[in-house]
Amino acid sequence: MFFSFDGIDGVGKSTQVRLFCDSLRERGHDVVTCRDPGSTVLGERIRDLLLNKDEAHSIGRRSEMLLYMSARAQLVDEIIRPALNAGKVVVSDRFVLANIVYQGHAGGLDVESIRRVGEAATDDVQPDCIFLLDMRPEAASARFNRDLDRMESQGDEYRERLRAGFLAEAARVGSRIHVIDASRTVELVQSEIWRIAAPLLPKAMKS
Repeated sequence: MFFSFDGIDGVGKSTQVRLFCDSLRERGHDVVTCRDPGSTVLGERIRDLLLNKDEAHSIGRRSEMLLYMSARAQLVDEIIRPALNAGKVVVSDRFVLANIVYQGHAGGLDVESIRRVGEAATDDVQPDCIFLLDMRPEAASARFNRDLDRMESQGDEYRERLRAGFLAEAARVGSRIHVIDASRTVELVQSEIWRIAAPLLPKAMKS
């Protein structure tokens, strides 16, 4: 079973991923967690290149998208596919949906082209369930208590397009993407995530 979490920055993905994985392990599941980009040597190097707010380099949208896809291809080959083949539960902080929205809907690249590149990069490995944590951009921005990275520093208008893109994809894809109101308490958000996830998990593993 493959779960992923997505949404604009500041919605609480990291917290919800951690709590969800803790709940899975408490119930006896063998869980593999990863972040996209990252979690491999190549992925972490690409992550640093993409997110480091360094005035010395400029990355165009197409190059940006392809760098993310390269990191993801390595992530699938090295971590995700072996874990799924071994019957483990995989939980990823972001996956292909992020590129479709960040470089496509919000960044101006052709969405269908990104979708096709994503299929090639992942060899069509896709999450069984995507939790889209949704919140108004201004409310999400208010949660930042650290310096913003390169992707987070692209302005309010960009963040509005991001949210609209995520919701458009949720409407297009349907039941595989679950829109979760992330403006509520951490506990209520986690409770809804678990309510959705529990029926999808192997029955023999649930307690």
